[in-house]
Amino acid sequence: MTTIPRFHLAVPVDDLAAARHFYGEVLGLSQGRSSDTWVDWNLHGHQFVTHLAPARPQQIHNPVDGHDVPVPHFGLILDVAVFHELAGRLRAAGTPFVIEPYVRFEGLPGEQWTMFLLDPAGNALEFKAFADDSQVFAT
Repeated sequence: MTTIPRFHLAVPVDDLAAARHFYGEVLGLSQGRSSDTWVDWNLHGHQFVTHLAPARPQQIHNPVDGHDVPVPHFGLILDVAVFHELAGRLRAAGTPFVIEPYVRFEGLPGEQWTMFLLDPAGNALEFKAFADDSQVFAT
């Protein structure tokens, strides 16, 4: 076990082949166990599972720093270099962004790089990075 507990998150997808391509090829996650209805992924040490579930609720958005942030969403806090590497990988794959990579709260507590995108099933993902890790929970 690591010093920070790992999370387990399961999300609905409507096409497992599209999920395998997106999470395996585009995001570069390694695949774990799977069946005809679900796939385990290694999301930087966290157990992330895509479950076949064709019915999807409508997405809601909330304003944050002048952008409409999709809710619900999930993601990771990455190193700044890894964040930019992922942004480049997503751009190279032609992945459309809901919110393009940019610096949120610039010059304020909690300053961070952030980007939002949707997986093929419409699940919203946020990846972010803090130049100063002590700002993750800044008020």
